[in-house]
Amino acid sequence: MPWCNSWPNLNGCMADSTSSDSSEIWIRFEQGSLRITGSSQQLATVAGYLRWDDRTDCYRAEARRYGPILLTLHQQKIPFRDDARRFSVQSFQLQHQFEPRPHQREALSGWLAAKRQGVVVLPTGSGKTLVARLAIARTQRDTLILVPTLDLMQQWHAQLAQSFSIPIGLLGGGDNLLERITVATYDSAYLRMEQIGDRFGLLICDECHHLPATTTRLAAICSIAPFRLGLTATPERTDGQEEDLYDLLGPICYRSEITDLEGEYLAPYRLEQIAVLLDPDERIAYDNAYAQYRDFVRSCGVQLSKPNGWSQFVQICHRSQEGRAAYRAYLLQKRLARASRAKLRTVWMLLRQHKGEQVLLFTDDNATAYAIGETFFLPVITHHTRVSERKRILDQFRSGDLPFLVNSHVLNEGVDVPEVAVGIIVSGSGSVRAHVQRLGRILRPREGKQAVLYELVSEGTAETFTSEKRRQHLAYQR
Repeated sequence: MPWCNSWPNLNGCMADSTSSDSSEIWIRFEQGSLRITGSSQQLATVAGYLRWDDRTDCYRAEARRYGPILLTLHQQKIPFRDDARRFSVQSFQLQHQFEPRPHQREALSGWLAAKRQGVVVLPTGSGKTLVARLAIARTQRDTLILVPTLDLMQQWHAQLAQSFSIPIGLLGGGDNLLERITVATYDSAYLRMEQIGDRFGLLICDECHHLPATTTRLAAICSIAPFRLGLTATPERTDGQEEDLYDLLGPICYRSEITDLEGEYLAPYRLEQIAVLLDPDERIAYDNAYAQYRDFVRSCGVQLSKPNGWSQFVQICHRSQEGRAAYRAYLLQKRLARASRAKLRTVWMLLRQHKGEQVLLFTDDNATAYAIGETFFLPVITHHTRVSERKRILDQFRSGDLPFLVNSHVLNEGVDVPEVAVGIIVSGSGSVRAHVQRLGRILRPREGKQAVLYELVSEGTAETFTSEKRRQHLAYQR
């Protein structure tokens, strides 16, 4: 774990970390943080960034403070020795002359005007990766791109290799190759930042709403990169930690929504919510299971709306036979609402209605995805699908050899499927972000394309409330 994950506080006034006749401040990168030595008078100008480390008898700063510290020293004309960075100025040249669209030019201009620090918010399918490639070419520094999944890592790698015609590094999924431009998963990057946090001058975080997570944030904290770009369609988080995102990367410097680009740079779309009535026997089973589960919750005094409400419910359930029965009732009512016979019949009706078109089906859980796949003999991708099999299925789907594809969460983010115009949400969570991302999967532009997103909701179940909750976004207010 990087040293910077456990910071001691300053102990009163600053003490000398070197002899008083030191002529300059000395900055080094060490164990994911900056080791800074110098006289007390010199260090006073950057005291706000420093913490005393008793273990190594020196002052340290978070690696991400490298840029502000150097800027302060430059402005104050204080001499210093910079042995922290291992990145340098490069001559990255785009191999193809891309003609950015107006929103992409504005996004790049906004980021440059923000001193190359900040978050660009663009809808899925609007070309965020092109903005990133233009930023790399303009910044001319060794670059690390962070992505949440292996699929996205491979997708970015292919696009960067084609754009720059130089070796592109990969870090994650068994690959451990560092190059001047490297793509890494968040998980692999934060584990390596003690060693590589000084190698890159530009940090790009795709789907950057992941960054504030407890461990993921270390990838940004332990990087000295003075230039930072975040890319996302939905920066807001249910836990309110988007402010941490802006602290790590910079504030929002450009934002555009689906409704701003629809019809010109994104495919026009329509939304159709279909209420599904449970069959009589499943209706009775649902009502009984839901009542049993809710009665137990009330009897225990658990408030599921609170942050720890669900974990309390699970703990209580395992303490008694009644609790275990209530938990089984909870699972039964969820299964009936997500994948009832009536829903499966509706799925079949829609597949027949869109025969000859490519259709992407979304579920909130693996069990529902597999139930659809087994019922209609359709390919399924979940987090359990092997990487090689996932790649084969996606390649066949992109080529049109597979007309239908079922997935559980895997394709919510980033995966490029430009020909798909029909999406069916069979089940989903209350996450606004996930709902917007699923819409974005079918909006990549194509001449003559008219996208349609179906949302199946089991009427008279908790799904009604869940659907209302996740539709609280401008893209759905129409």
